[in-house]
Amino acid sequence: MSKIQSETISNYRQAEYDIDTTYVRRWSPRSFAAQEVEESVLLSLFEAARWAPSANNEQPWQYIVARTEQEKTVFLSFINEGNRLWCDKAPILVLALSNRINSRGNPNRSHAFDTGTAWGFLALEAARKGLVSHAMGGFDANKALEMLGIPEDFDAHAVIAIGYQGEAEALPPNLQEREKPSNRRPIGQTLHMGSFGNRLL
Repeated sequence: MSKIQSETISNYRQAEYDIDTTYVRRWSPRSFAAQEVEESVLLSLFEAARWAPSANNEQPWQYIVARTEQEKTVFLSFINEGNRLWCDKAPILVLALSNRINSRGNPNRSHAFDTGTAWGFLALEAARKGLVSHAMGGFDANKALEMLGIPEDFDAHAVIAIGYQGEAEALPPNLQEREKPSNRRPIGQTLHMGSFGNRLL
C-alpha cells in the first residue's frame, strides 16, 4: 500500500457531524520519510501543546526530545522491540512526562489527564503542518526515567515519533497491512445522558 494522502482519508474515515478536517486527517502512521523537520516547525508543535488547558494552570507536562543519532539510540534502548521495528526511522522521538506534584507540593490528580490533552494539541498541530506523529506506550518507563535522569516526581507516559510520512512499502510486510487510518466508534456508543447506560443517541 502506497502512502495515504490526506485527500484519500475519506475512504477510511467519515465524521458524523461537521468538524474541522484536521481531526479526521490526523492518524498514526508507522512509516517515516528520510526528511528532516525544521526546528521552527518542530517548535511550533510544542507551542500548540503549550496552550492546552490544565487544572489550576499547573501545566504538568515536560518533554525530552531526541534528534541526533546518539540521542535516538538511547531512546531505542528502552522502546519495545515491536516499536523499534519502525520508529527507528523517525527523525524525532519525544518522551512525554508529567509531574505528579503540583506547585504547592501536593499530589496533582489530573497530571496525566492534562498531559494527554497537551499531546492532543501537539498531534493536531503536527497534522496541520503536514507532519505525522505516533504515540507509543510500548516502552520501559522505569528504564527511561533512569537513563534520562528524570526526577522521581515524574511519570513517563509515551514516546512520540514525529516526522514526515513515508511509504508503506518501507515497513515489514505485517505492518504494511496496518498502515492505514483506523475508524472510530459511533458517537452513540460513548455518550450517556445523566447516568451511565442511559444512551444519548
